[in-house]
Amino acid sequence: MNGLVRLALPLIKKILHFPYRRIKHFMQNAAEVQERQFFYLINKAKSTEWGKKYDYASIRNIEQFTQRVPVSAYEEIAPYIMRMMKGEQNILWNSPIHWFAKSSGTTNARSKFIPVSRESLIKCHFQGGKDLIALYLENNPQTKFALGKGLGIGGTFQESIETKGVFYGDVSAVVTQQLPAWAQKLRVPSLEVAMLAKWEEKIERMAQETMHQNITSLLGVPTWMVVLLQRILEITGKKNIHEVWENLEVFFHGAVAFQPYRTLFNQIAPNLKYMEVYNASEGFFGLQDDMSRDDMLLMLDYGIFYEFVPIDEWDKPFPKTLTISEVEPDTNYAMVISTNGGLWRYRIGDTVKFTSLNPYRIKITGRTKHFINAFGEELMVENADIAIAKACEYTHATIVDFTACPIYIGDGSKGGHEWLIEFEQQPTDLNFFVEILDKTLREVNSDYDAKRYQDLALQKPVVHSLPTGTFYEWLKRKGRLGGQYKVPRLSNSREIVEDILKIVATA
Repeated sequence: MNGLVRLALPLIKKILHFPYRRIKHFMQNAAEVQERQFFYLINKAKSTEWGKKYDYASIRNIEQFTQRVPVSAYEEIAPYIMRMMKGEQNILWNSPIHWFAKSSGTTNARSKFIPVSRESLIKCHFQGGKDLIALYLENNPQTKFALGKGLGIGGTFQESIETKGVFYGDVSAVVTQQLPAWAQKLRVPSLEVAMLAKWEEKIERMAQETMHQNITSLLGVPTWMVVLLQRILEITGKKNIHEVWENLEVFFHGAVAFQPYRTLFNQIAPNLKYMEVYNASEGFFGLQDDMSRDDMLLMLDYGIFYEFVPIDEWDKPFPKTLTISEVEPDTNYAMVISTNGGLWRYRIGDTVKFTSLNPYRIKITGRTKHFINAFGEELMVENADIAIAKACEYTHATIVDFTACPIYIGDGSKGGHEWLIEFEQQPTDLNFFVEILDKTLREVNSDYDAKRYQDLALQKPVVHSLPTGTFYEWLKRKGRLGGQYKVPRLSNSREIVEDILKIVATA
């Protein structure tokens, strides 16, 4: 098999040069390409229920579209999606939709379900994978990674118990399940192992199945990749992963910020190259086209029309939006997307800034609300508020305020969350308070629940009870006393927590 691939490698490189020519075209003609995507989407959906509601057939330009169609959060389109999950078609998109990518993080639901059409699967997610390889080859012309297999860590999927023929799961599972036969031969683990629901069993079986294979590339979220690689090193007794897979070249990573993991990965895999991807349930948005940079190329021809909301418009029901040709560099924007999966002017919740306008490159700067997503758990303020209230109820406590941040994975240690809570009334039992806090977070957030399974990626929260007046003193020292200032509830950075702990230590 390796001999055949070796002979075919020049042909593979030649074939994948065509996607790079296409990429160069949209890099040089961004506004034109985006306008073409816009009219493609409008034309495809004009006969759908949504398209008729907003009279897509009469829309002649982008301005009419933005004046007529509201910007939507998940809650606004959820009723349409629920009908689609029950088998109704031609609602948001004109081709049949049988797959839904499951993601958590909404206010009123434990999970949200994003429709995945055949068009979004092939023209967006699959095309993103092809372009990933094309760009890696462009950056590394002497690569031999095609001589081995790619190891990917994904999620699970299942068939709806209510509607036969309707499936939902993590977007990674949806994509993996639908890959063509030739692509399945180039990846590991087996589909049986890849789709296992129990993460502890999945990690163990992945380690056993892959540690003797010729792995040349990795694909996944750093959180789980660390767990897998550490388990393989534990089984084999090797010092680093290159002693297990001598031809391992590159880790294609995304979903969470990589910087906190870099030191640990440098210890586990000192010779590894890294390439960032921006792939979400809603679509495939960006790729690191130049591995000497730390930003990503915004992919403009995947059947997605982008709008960008300035920071002072984020919370408005009808915000002013900018097209690709109107954005400015080094400015935070919230992303709004219309897609070939049937999302229309959808608030994805991510914030980005442009690091380059020729071509259009971006960095992910955060979320439109405070959050913790250091390990892919997507913990939102709403989740935290519910969990704190429940823990207080069960332990007869009341609070003044709280903040929380990640405990990042270190050498030999696991990740977690650290909570600083100032109580007005102390809980009857702080350990029980932590138990209820953790249990409730798992109930309201499926991603957090997955990362907490068997303590594999996240350990139980660490909670500190702060002395009375701590938050007041912190706000005072920061010059932030007053009604308009609030203690940030959640942060992906440890800066606030470390600052407050210093105040406690010196009090």
